[in-house]
Amino acid sequence: MEQIYVIMLVALAILASIDLMVGVANDAVNFLNSGIGSKAVSFKTLMVVASIGIALGALFSSGMMEIARSGIFTPSMFTFNDVMIIFLAVMVTDVLLLDLFNSLGLPTSTTVSIVFSLLGGAMCLGAYKLLVDSSATGSILQYINQKKATEIVTSILLSVLLSFSIGAFVQYISRILFSFEYEKKVKYFGAIFGGIGITAISFFILFKGLKSSTLLSSDVKAYMGAHQLLIIGVSFIFWTILSQVLISLKVNIFRIIIVIGTFALALAFAGNDLVNFIGVPIAALQSYEIYVANGSDSSMLMGALASSELKANFWLLLFGGAIMVYTIWTSKKAKDVIATGVDLSRQSEGTEKFDANNLSRVVVRGVMYVGQMINYVLPQTIQIKIDKRFEKPELKSKKSDQAAFDMVRASVNLMVASILIAIGTSMKLPLSTTYVTFMVAMGTSFADRAWDRESAVFRVAGVINVIGGWFVTALAAFLTAGIVTLFLQFGGVFAFFALMITVAILMYRSSRNHIKKTKEKEEETLLNKEDIVTINEVIHESSDQIASLINKSNKIYSGVISGLSLQDLLILKENKKAIKKLEKQVDDLKNNVYYFIKNLDETSVEGSKFYILILGYLQDISQSMSFIAQNGYSHVNNNHKQLKFNQTRDLKSIELNVLELFNNIVVVFNTKDFKNIDTILAEKDVTLDKISDLIQKQITRIRTTENSPKNSKLYFALLLETNDLIKATMSLLELFKEFNQYAANKVK
Repeated sequence: MEQIYVIMLVALAILASIDLMVGVANDAVNFLNSGIGSKAVSFKTLMVVASIGIALGALFSSGMMEIARSGIFTPSMFTFNDVMIIFLAVMVTDVLLLDLFNSLGLPTSTTVSIVFSLLGGAMCLGAYKLLVDSSATGSILQYINQKKATEIVTSILLSVLLSFSIGAFVQYISRILFSFEYEKKVKYFGAIFGGIGITAISFFILFKGLKSSTLLSSDVKAYMGAHQLLIIGVSFIFWTILSQVLISLKVNIFRIIIVIGTFALALAFAGNDLVNFIGVPIAALQSYEIYVANGSDSSMLMGALASSELKANFWLLLFGGAIMVYTIWTSKKAKDVIATGVDLSRQSEGTEKFDANNLSRVVVRGVMYVGQMINYVLPQTIQIKIDKRFEKPELKSKKSDQAAFDMVRASVNLMVASILIAIGTSMKLPLSTTYVTFMVAMGTSFADRAWDRESAVFRVAGVINVIGGWFVTALAAFLTAGIVTLFLQFGGVFAFFALMITVAILMYRSSRNHIKKTKEKEEETLLNKEDIVTINEVIHESSDQIASLINKSNKIYSGVISGLSLQDLLILKENKKAIKKLEKQVDDLKNNVYYFIKNLDETSVEGSKFYILILGYLQDISQSMSFIAQNGYSHVNNNHKQLKFNQTRDLKSIELNVLELFNNIVVVFNTKDFKNIDTILAEKDVTLDKISDLIQKQITRIRTTENSPKNSKLYFALLLETNDLIKATMSLLELFKEFNQYAANKVK
């Protein structure tokens, strides 16, 4: 029997390694967003600073490991076998849940995930023990740490509300002081701002990052706790003087704050959140050591697990820190999560990741009404002065390497997050670093007027989705861990192996799907190129866009005909998804037209009209494909009669014509050999005449043998829309031919 526990420990070790990777991928948003968004330093420098912070923080995390052992449930109420089941269920739940959020690109709280997993596992197993043991007394609450659970729920609400509000207030004041031309104002307010910012971050390092460190003696910690105000006062004076000296030496004080703040959050993240990833496996290892030391009795109660004498192995902490550092350098999912936070807080316009919903519209409309009321009360002169402080420098283009926001906002993000987390820690309130850092970033972007009338509903919808995901995390973690715990309790060894196989399959599929999505993005040629300047670049980019859209339309059209002939709903459903992506890509191109026109040089501005018309024809093509895909899917989904053999044969013949036409077009635009456009245009009437003949054949069939109105409707719809598709494609080619000639004349 003892061997199965060794195997469980090995499984937990593997799960811990995976959990470190998926957990760091999610939590990297906490300490990298401000530096990446502001581009205060190079990405490599930022990663080095974060890596040092993580490595040091991991070594300081030993004192936090007791949370996994006894902070959430009462170990004296469970046997060794019970706690091993709970620990295994918790790790399985945590790995799968965090990986899901990473795949969606949404930041969630690893603290909440692990805490509610422990709660769910302990409560479900406690309920089971009460039901099966007739001699058991008391309630289910005796199996958990009620105080800690209440603090966690309270901290969620406080993190969301306070972080957003305080972040917005501090950013509003900071922007009024510095405006967007902060370089000119830094000599007046920079030293004070630097003193406050670096003091806040230093306080955060001392009281959050190092509070659990075993390197500091208890006397030093006691002195720090008793003299917090003195430490803050001395730090403020020192850092203010140093900031003034640095400013006089032309050093950017905001860049200093961002670098120190990134280090501080990375340090605290590793020091306090490492328990979320390896705390449970370490607790399982310590449980096993207690089990062996007491005669290998799996029914022994685990009260000894709550002992403060238990310390995590130094080498395990070092190994955990090494994996965390490796992950932030290599994880592509981490970049997706970071991109979500940066996109929601960026100062510039652009493609929005989230769609507007009714709640976001109501919120934005309500805030607008409040703003109108404030403007009605506030004197006009004050309004004008405030508005001038928020005037942004005009952006002629939306460069891909442009900072999402400036260093003032990045500094405020780090400063406010550090203050709130440090205060929460000193009050022994378990604030989530993810909740605080994300909501502070959202509050500062709101106060900085980054959410204007053009983007507010989309940004607010994104924030609502992320916050909703946080509460889903808690509920899903609780329920999933509880179910897995009971599954292991009832299924025993067989359930354990079945669970491990299931986790391996799910993680493999997740990795494969993410690689596929990443590859699609990398291969995507319908990109929003903001750096197009000359008319030749317009020609080149338009060619890529046309080739990509025609190639995808080719595959979709063929898929619809094949799906109809085989009555395969799955193929037709996949084509519907593909056409939605195609429509979104065309829509993204249209969204970027403003920046495209702004960025063209004076000699190429006239060519922008051609580009806009080209986008119009691309939209016509995508709409025709959408109509064809939707009609094919609806027909099969509604279980209508299958198309007759003659009808299928006719559609297959048209499919061959369309495929040949589209393949020729793709070759022309991929090779940029536009001389063959005339040859393609010459075939236009052949295909259109064939469509006309097939329509006449169906009319004859209706008069003689056809007896299905739905089949006739579908058949005519496909032919007529194919007719429109061919015409739109040919009009696109004629326009591009004219555009190419215009460009050639311009060059001459």
